[in-house]
Parts: sequence; C-alpha cells; structure tokens
Amino acid sequence: MTEAIKYTPYWWEAASPVMDNAPDEWLDQEIDAACDVVVVGAGYAGLSAALTLARAGKSVQVFDAGDPGRGASTRNGGIASGNLKPSINELIKTYGPDRATAMFAEGCAARADLRRFIEEEGIDCHYALSGRFEGACEAGHFDDLERTAELLNRNFDLDATMVERADQQSEIGTEFYHGGLLRPDIGGLHPALFFKGLLAKVREAGVKVFGRMAVKDIRREDAGFRVVTLPAEVTCGDVIVCTNGYTDDGVSWLRRRLVPVASQIIATEPLGDNLMAKLMPRRRMMGETRLMGHYYRPAPDNSRILFGGRIYGNHAPDQPLPYDHLYGDLVGLFPELKGVGVSHVWWGFVAFSMDYLPQLVVRDGVHFATGFAGSGVVWARWFGMKAACRVIGGPEGESAFADRVFQAVPFYAGKPWFLPAVQAWYGIRDKLGV
Repeated sequence: MTEAIKYTPYWWEAASPVMDNAPDEWLDQEIDAACDVVVVGAGYAGLSAALTLARAGKSVQVFDAGDPGRGASTRNGGIASGNLKPSINELIKTYGPDRATAMFAEGCAARADLRRFIEEEGIDCHYALSGRFEGACEAGHFDDLERTAELLNRNFDLDATMVERADQQSEIGTEFYHGGLLRPDIGGLHPALFFKGLLAKVREAGVKVFGRMAVKDIRREDAGFRVVTLPAEVTCGDVIVCTNGYTDDGVSWLRRRLVPVASQIIATEPLGDNLMAKLMPRRRMMGETRLMGHYYRPAPDNSRILFGGRIYGNHAPDQPLPYDHLYGDLVGLFPELKGVGVSHVWWGFVAFSMDYLPQLVVRDGVHFATGFAGSGVVWARWFGMKAACRVIGGPEGESAFADRVFQAVPFYAGKPWFLPAVQAWYGIRDKLGV
C-alpha cells in the first residue's frame, strides 16, 4: 500500500532532530546587548560567515526570521555545481575575457573548497564527486554544449566531455536528450546533513544562533551599527546580511534587488536496484538545457530519484502547491516510472539579481552576500566566508564578483508581479527550441 505523501523535504528526516527543533531551542538564549558582528540569515551563507568570524576571534550573533536552515539551505537538490546562470561566452561579452575567466575560475575554487571544508571538518553529508550530465533538449543545444566544453577545457582543464546521443544510455536511461555534456568536477551532497554539520561547528565556535527573530532595522551609528530585532536591540561593529530568497522588509534595500523564484522537488518512492541501475547507471547529478528545465539526481542511498524544477507564478511561503507538471515531465523522461508513487513533495525560494550573478557588496558599511541564482550549495558557503574575510581584512576576502553595481529591479519593491510573464516567455522559447 502506498504511504501518504509527505509535504516536507525528503532531506529533513535524516537530519533530525535539527530540522524538527521546537521553537524554544532557537529562542531560549540570552541575547548579548553588544557583539563584534551581527549576521542576518542562518542558512549556509550566514553560518559560514559566522564560523569564519568566530574562528578569527570575533564575537558573533546570528538572527533569522524563520527556523534556521529551513529555507533553501535544506530544500535544495544537493547538487554542488557552483554554476553561473550566464554562460562563459555571455560573461566574456559582458565583462571581458579577464574578469569572465576569473569569475568562472572562482567557481572552480569554490567547489574545491567546499570539498576541502567537508573533509577537514569531518561533516558526514554523503558528499560525492559524482560528475554532472547536462542533457541537450534540442539538437542545436548539443552544438552549444560542445562549444562550451571546448572553451572550458582550453581555459580551465576540466576534462569536460561530450556524450553522443547514441551513447547516452551509459549515463542516463532515456531517449529524450540529444546527447549531452559531462562535467566530472561537479558532485552532490545531502543538504540537510551538511547544514546540521555546519551548525554544529558554528555552535562549537561559540556563536549564538537565534531563530524566529526577524531583524526589523539596521541603523548606522558612530561606532558601528544598532540592529533592531524583536525583542531586543544589539550594538555591533559590523553587519553581514545573507538572506537571499527569504529577504523581507527588514532589509528593504536588498529586497528591491532580489527576485525570489519558487523551485519545487518531488521524490519518488523506492525504485529497486535494477531500475535505478537502468535509469541512472553512473549516479550522476543531472541537468538539462531548457530555460525552464529540470535538475535531478539519485538519493544518496540510490533508492529513488529526486526531481526538481521551477514553478510558474508567484507563491506565498509554505503554501501547498500541485506537482502534476513535475511528475508528468519525470515520466516524459523515464516512461518506466508511470504509475510509480511520490513519497515527498516540497518547494522553496531561490533568488536572482538583475545580472543573474552572485553579489558580494558593501553598502553604507553593511556587507551583503546573496543572489546565488539557484546554485547556493557552493556559492552560499563561499560568499558567506568571503564576506567574513572582508570584515576581518586581508587578501582572503578578494573576489572577482566583489563590488559590482547591485542594480535595483525597476518598479519592484519585493513582490515580483512580472514573474509570470517572464516565465511564460521562457516556456514559449523552450517549446520552440530556442
């Protein structure tokens, strides 16, 4: 008998009790009236910033409007890609070859540093350098991917290879794609276990992490800042904001610059070893070339498939949403899954800036690390660390992404009224194969 669908992330079950904390655990602490640094947001970025600061001898308090970790940090697909939304060719056209190369190279460094961090800290989160296969949804997309592979190998020595359509069954058990690009430098992890391990390191370092305690205002003062929360105010020397897709009116300047986009994932019921071996023989992370395309992967224990994609329209947090479109696209890829049940359905927000790139900026003395564009498993930890290093001082805070113009979205104050039209246009382009 099929069990009832759970509308919470598949990941949360293995990370108990961290992901099922009673609110008292986040609230039953005394807020210090003063500290060196306040961090706003308790996901990967905020905790990474806090850990870096604390290990440098700074006193740190972290405040989150919700339950720490229950945003994108434990709702994502666990694909550690460090991808950038613009292609390398688009980056070259916009920023020139030198800065574009530096941006992409920083992604390589960030991926390698995530692996180093997990190994050195002993965080058991099922990290594996599995490789990632990107399927070409149109024949012309294969040619685009081939040009990308040539550019990546020439400039970054990534050993990217093209898989012809006739050979793709060795990578994925579907006839849907026209071949694809294999990147061996990309891996995956269990996002909630990674959060759990990171949180443990932060607490060991003496950082206080507060949940369900929104920051209402950040005021500049002569000696630093006054951070206003409910029920307390904290004076500090520096502030780092890492709120990304869950930014609220407490940081209105940032909210006008980030567009939250909903992304949803379904998990199948257990499929059996033989079927998993047929559909995902190499246990790769998976993506595809559609603008409104999908990302998917095997569960860490290889028992089932987790399949994600964007959701059309605007949605309120924690509102139950239909998933028929995802299930239909999953069966379109793998007809063998028709009739197979779904065990979990969930969704959350990622965030995009106007240029679709991560942002590492300082405004009026406040540091911001945000705008990870759906690739926060790598970028959030990296830029949280970078923001902390900029507070501390020294060359470790340097970044090819730092201090660009962080443009506000025109006629936008936090509610993306334009998003349905943009997504509809992307959907039309996908149908036309352009």
